[in-house]
Amino acid sequence: MIDKKLDMGRHTLEGNPPIDVILRHSAQARRLSLRISRLDGRVTLTLPRRAPAREGIAFLRTKEAWLRKHLQEMKPATSVAVGHSLPFRGIATPIVIGAGKRARLCADRIEVSDTAVAAAQVKALLRHAARDALAMASDRYAQQLGRPYSRLSIRDTRSRWGSCTSQGALMYSWRLIMAPPEVLDYVAAHEVAHLVEMNHQPSFWSVVAGLCPDYEKHRRWLREEGDNLHRVIFDD
Repeated sequence: MIDKKLDMGRHTLEGNPPIDVILRHSAQARRLSLRISRLDGRVTLTLPRRAPAREGIAFLRTKEAWLRKHLQEMKPATSVAVGHSLPFRGIATPIVIGAGKRARLCADRIEVSDTAVAAAQVKALLRHAARDALAMASDRYAQQLGRPYSRLSIRDTRSRWGSCTSQGALMYSWRLIMAPPEVLDYVAAHEVAHLVEMNHQPSFWSVVAGLCPDYEKHRRWLREEGDNLHRVIFDD
């Protein structure tokens, strides 16, 4: 069933600084919920379908201290542009103007052809590099398990780093190429392990451990640092 959400408008929590909050009703919601987007810091208050806005605003005020704390702790978004840096395989890499007609990865920098197309060119470069790296890791782990996958796709997902269907189709976030290589490899091991165990029971984690013995360290990195990968903004 599709969760239909109706935009009720906005409310501003006064203070320093003021906080803009999007108010929505949801046919699926059974309780009030407050969410902070890890991508841009946008705050959304979702209410059950028949709950009055005043109830939501009262709830919002009780959560103001929590809300301000989390917003303050969030790192600012980083725009992709010439003169800026972005993580590539876990290393801050500057973006500069080069001589070629498309983005090119050099030893210590990413070269683009023009300022106006820098974001689009870097994004294309990252997607291509991510597909290569994830295909290589997935092939390696699938061969170890003797379980081939059916296809591999790359997307820009916010809710998960990867997935595996019951038909053996793998999907990954291309933003993993910005993480350290061992973290990308862990996600590949995790999803390929689902070719054997389509669950998260102990037997599944046993398969993951066989492929990636120190997976807990990389899983923890994604929990603690993964949001930063979503705060790299490509304005293309």
